[in-house]
Order: sequence, then structure tokens, then C-alpha cells
Amino acid sequence: MTKDRRGLFLNFLLLFLGFSLLTRLTLLVMAWPEMEKGLFVFIKIFAAGLVYDAAAFAYPGAALALYLAALPEKVYASAWHRRAAHVLFFGAAFLLAFNLAAEYYFFYEFGVRYNFIAVDYLVYTNEVVGNIVESYNLPVTLPMVTALAALALWAFRRRIAASFASPLPARRRAAWALPAMAAPALLFLALDGRLAQVSSNEYDNEVAMNGLYSFGSAFLNNELPYEKFYAVMPAEGAFGRLRAGLAQPGVKFDDAGLDIARRVKGRAPLKRLNVVVIVGESMSAEYLEAFGAVKGRGVMPNLDALASKSLFFKRYYASGTRTVRGLEALTLSIPPLPGTSIVKRPDNGNFFSWGSVMRDLGYTNKFIYGGYGYFDNMNAFYAGNGFGIVDRANFAKDEISFANVWGVCDGDLLTKTLKEADADHKAGRPFFYMVMTTSNHRPFTYPDGKVDIPPSSMSRKGALKYADYAIGEFLRAARNKPWFRDTVFVITADHCANSAGKTEVPVRNYHIPLFIYSPAHVKPAAVGALSAQVDVAPTVLGLLGASYDSRFFGRDMLDGRPEGRAFLSTFQKMALLKDGRLAVLGPKRYLKTYKWDEAAQALEASSDDKALEDEAVSFYQGANYVYKKRLNRIK
Repeated sequence: MTKDRRGLFLNFLLLFLGFSLLTRLTLLVMAWPEMEKGLFVFIKIFAAGLVYDAAAFAYPGAALALYLAALPEKVYASAWHRRAAHVLFFGAAFLLAFNLAAEYYFFYEFGVRYNFIAVDYLVYTNEVVGNIVESYNLPVTLPMVTALAALALWAFRRRIAASFASPLPARRRAAWALPAMAAPALLFLALDGRLAQVSSNEYDNEVAMNGLYSFGSAFLNNELPYEKFYAVMPAEGAFGRLRAGLAQPGVKFDDAGLDIARRVKGRAPLKRLNVVVIVGESMSAEYLEAFGAVKGRGVMPNLDALASKSLFFKRYYASGTRTVRGLEALTLSIPPLPGTSIVKRPDNGNFFSWGSVMRDLGYTNKFIYGGYGYFDNMNAFYAGNGFGIVDRANFAKDEISFANVWGVCDGDLLTKTLKEADADHKAGRPFFYMVMTTSNHRPFTYPDGKVDIPPSSMSRKGALKYADYAIGEFLRAARNKPWFRDTVFVITADHCANSAGKTEVPVRNYHIPLFIYSPAHVKPAAVGALSAQVDVAPTVLGLLGASYDSRFFGRDMLDGRPEGRAFLSTFQKMALLKDGRLAVLGPKRYLKTYKWDEAAQALEASSDDKALEDEAVSFYQGANYVYKKRLNRIK
């Protein structure tokens, strides 16, 4: 036991490592059913984990080392400083215990350590704190955290006292502190996330990581330069493949250069029909009987009934795992770029988008949201791209029957949408609405008496059933409106309810529903071609018979070609799904291909598939080039 100030530093290190180990063991128990098991795998998990735990401590440890090295001996040994050291130790233990609880809940919700979601949520403290208060049992959690911190202080009490027993000369303090202060810079240069890739099973890799380290990594890498980190090819070759992939009947490209600008010719006379897009929060396909949920166990009967009355897309996938990823793909029809969504980036206005095409066709555009649209920069993005904003701030008191921290309930949101449609129709304006719901978001609260699962259960199934109920009521009310006959309703989701999986890009967790419903204008049919969120805008515009200049990366899913493609992403990895194959791109020029068994819902590693890899690179490299050069900006 070191009996000078170096001992105090060591005690804080041991405290940090102890809580990190306890957190890892907690997550290991949670992930156990899904993990790859074996002695060698566990050795790698805990060995890599120790490295990341030490790396995470290095940053606050450097500040602590500087403080202890600079503090005069008289001050360090004083009675008040001894008491302050105990208070600081308890505070550190409390924060680490609180982090353990937070990591437990985050892993329970997302199946991963802290990532860019945690970074994004840190910005919006009102929503996040409100969500925590409404979702989790803080009267139980906080006393447990406090008790765990007190227990840690009691266990270390003699070691802390001993660290004040002997003085340490200034020269020896400097010799000891300098390496500790240099450690963060060395680790920043030498260490990245690859050491945590201990297995092909992503749960193993997440358990091996340190949550605070991964949080810092996500914070620093909120936008990754594509050319620096990802696989590339000569630009001319990339755009040649890209144009070939976007070719379709009635399309003429402007030139053969580094662009995808083209003229799309409508396949029928233009119908200036209203378009209402309802984007359901976290609405996974797995909850619908139409997608194979066990009969009687589906929780979305209204959407199940809609499947036979609409264009029902059976193999349709989300772009990512966040709302802003879904909105980005639906609005801009662009593959997901590495890092954060364009919705959240600066200088994201005046893009070519679904909204800009509709505006040129004479529509009034609105983004309608049940919460406050400053969250995730949604209001700024949509206002900057030609949409009027209707969010919670625009709801009168008598228009809100129920709300939680995320926004008004879906019933109130869709009733407001009906009012907006009535007003625009009365004014003689065709309307295009993007409507973003919130009820199927934790804490999963909703009005009482609407569905047979009580809101007190705070269950996802209850929230889904209520969201389905609200959509059913909305469509029933809309049928009595004078504008109903000439309106196309597009009902889809932003992303799945669950995003974690054993594989690096778990394809099954991107499968979402899409219905295009307009009894007078859209003939019901089941569409079996592979499709994605980027395809929705060109498909609906095709149904309208619109001719327009395009820079969309999606395709008209009804153009007669049998097979399509889907773009999927995590935060740093992007993927192209096509013909039962998946190509995954990642940092450090990472490129890997898999076979996708759709019937078994399983991925299997395969040998290199050069054609698919080249196509994946061409789309993502091309999308990055178009975005960075702002070629899709409206002049």
C-alpha cells in the first residue's frame, strides 16, 4: 500500500477499474443468451476490456496527476484536504455507480455501449431527463447508487487514510506525474476501437468495450471524412457504376461526369394529389401479422387490415437506427453518410429533396411533429428545405388531450394533421405533409381507454397498439373529408424498435413496414422487390406521374425491375443489401461481404464479392461527393 499521494491516485484508479469490471460483468449477464461463448473469447473480452478501462481512466487520471503533483505538501496533508479527498472519492464512486445504472439501461434499450445516440441525447437535456424520470424507477435506482458509492468509500477508507501518511518530494512527484499526464496523448494516437473486435459476435465486442471510452470516441467522430477512412475508387469509375445503378426507363442523365443529375419523365399524366406521409416512431415489421407475427399476437390490427387495401411493400428496410436517419432518407433520398445525419449537420438547407420537387409542382409543404422540433435539429432542417413547421408549440391547450416528455399523443397529432389538411384544402392548395409520431417511444405512455393494454404497463406493445389505433382513427376520420379521394397516404416507420444484433449490421433489425394507400388512385398489390427508405420519394412521384429533374439516389420501386437494393447503416458502418448479399463498409478501409438468408433471417460470412463491393463503394463514395460538393443544392 503506497503511503503518499501516489496511493491516492492508485485508489482512484482501482475504484475506476473496479466499477468498470462490475459494469462489464453486468452487461455480460444481460447479453449472455446472445453471446459467443468459450474460454478464449472471454479471455480476450476481459483483456481488451482492461485496456479500454485503463484508457478511459487516463483522461481524468491526467488531471488528477497534475493536481496531486502541483499541490504543496502542507496543503495536501491538511485536515480539510483529507476530508475533501474523502468527499471527492465518494463523488467519484457515486458517478461511477450512476454510470453503471445508466449503462445498464442504455444496453437494455439499444443492446450496445454508449454511442452517438448518447452523444446526441446529451445535447437535449430536457427531453432526456424527462424520459429518464418518466421511464425509470429513480426512487429505487438513486438510493441503490448512493448505497453502492458509500460501500466503496467504506471499503477504501483505510487505503485513503494511508495515502496521507508520508510526504513525497516535489522532484519525485514530477517524475511520477509526467507519464500519467502524457498517457492520454499516447493512447489517443495508439488506440482505437479495433482491439474490442474480439469476436464475430457484436455482443461480445460491446461487452469488451468501455462505455465511457466509446462515448468519447463517438463525441470526437460525429462526422467521419469519407475519403480518409473508407474504401474508395477512382471518381470516374464510381460515378459510372452509380449511373448504371440508377438507370431506369424514362430517365436521361445530363452528362457522363461526376454527377447523377438526370431528367425523370412521368410514366402517366400528372395527378396533383395530396400526399400525407406518416412516419411511425420505432415501428418494426415484426409486430405486424402481415409480416409473419403469430396470428392473434400482432399488435397493429389497423395496419394489418391496410395491407390488402394498399401497395404493401414486404421487403422494405430502414436506413439507420435513429429518427433523423429515417427522415434524411425519406426527404433527401440519399444513402446514409458516416457519422451523424445530414438533418443534424450545419449548412443543411436548400437541398434538392422530395419537398423541393413538390414545391415546384405547386404544393404547400409541412413538417408536422408532436414534440418540439428543435430536438435533433428537425425544425431547422425542414424549415431550411422549404417546409412549414407545425410542432408542439403550435398546439392550443384544447388540442392536447395527453402528452409526455416527447410530445403530444399520436391521436392529438393526427387530429391536428386533419385540421391542417382542412385549411389547405379550403384554400385550394394541394398539400404534402411529413408527419412524425412519438407515442411509440419510451416511456410508452398514452391516453387511457383507447386500447386493451393499460398505459400503466408502460410497455412497447401497448404503445404500438395505441399508435396503430390512432392511425386507424385518423384514416376513418379522413374518409369523411372532401380531400380524401384525392390524397395518397404513405405509412411507414423511421427505424426498428430494436437495433442490436449479433452481427455488425443485423439486417433483420432494419425491416419496417410501408403502405401506400389511396383507394381511388392506387391499386392494391403486394410488392416483393427489395426496397428502402430512399426509394419512397421517387416511387410516390412516379405514382403521381411527375416529371422532374432529379438527384435522388433511390429508385421508383414500381418501374418494372424485379429486384432493388437497400442501404443500411450503424454509426460508422454502412452497408448495401442486394440479391441475398450484403457488403459492409467501415473505417480503416474496412470492406466485407456476407450472404443474407432472408428465410432464416441470418447472415453468413462469404468470400469477397468484388462486384457487390464496387457497387457499394460507388453509391457511398458518390453520395459523399454529391453532398460535400453540394451538387444537390438548389440554385
